Amino acid sequence: MAKIRVGNWRDDANGPMQVVSGPVGRERVHFEAPPAERLEAEMLRFLDWIDAPADEPLLVKAGLAHLWFVTMHPFDDGNGRIARAIGDLMLARADKAQDPRRFYSLSAQIQRERKVYYDILERTQKGNMLDVTEWLAWLLGALHRAVDQAHQELDAVLAKARFWQRFGSTPMNERQARLLNRVLDGLDGKLTTSKWATMAKCSPDTALRDIQDLLARGVLRKSDAGGRSTSYVLADVTGK
Repeated sequence: MAKIRVGNWRDDANGPMQVVSGPVGRERVHFEAPPAERLEAEMLRFLDWIDAPADEPLLVKAGLAHLWFVTMHPFDDGNGRIARAIGDLMLARADKAQDPRRFYSLSAQIQRERKVYYDILERTQKGNMLDVTEWLAWLLGALHRAVDQAHQELDAVLAKARFWQRFGSTPMNERQARLLNRVLDGLDGKLTTSKWATMAKCSPDTALRDIQDLLARGVLRKSDAGGRSTSYVLADVTGK
């Protein structure tokens, strides 16, 4: 346990700041930050660069800002989170010229890919830091995947809204509404009577009655896919 110097630059009183892993005596040093005596001057340079008009594309500047801050590692804790926030700030500036609304999160994507993120960060920081092309290529790829993820989530939200817009006034019990929402949120495998019974914690006979009622009302339909058990899918509400 070590006391965190909140709101102050880190110091090297107990040795250089290192990111390490492994058991005591066999630690592996992943990264050693620049000396603490350089922090104040380097952070002033960093803030001036952040606020200056960009000489490079704003997406590239976002990647450089993240890398610069996390490499300087100016605080005892929270550097990664602040670096992600700074990267998001630069992306917001880049988006502002096109559309101020943002539906994606690069920070969330980095969390999803954090093992790869730490690997590429370590390789970059152990290099000479003169060529950070690999880092930028990975980060821009992660940004692309974050946008794709946002599209998938928005498509799911819109599909759910369209479904209930059509069937919101259809008579159904609380159990049916709850299970339909679970199906709309994504279901592993096929929807069968036995799976319905398991999810609803009801008997197979009750599950079958629920499903038959929804079939009759056009909320569900039998799947065209074959198999040993009859399965069901939600009605198509796209109008196609």
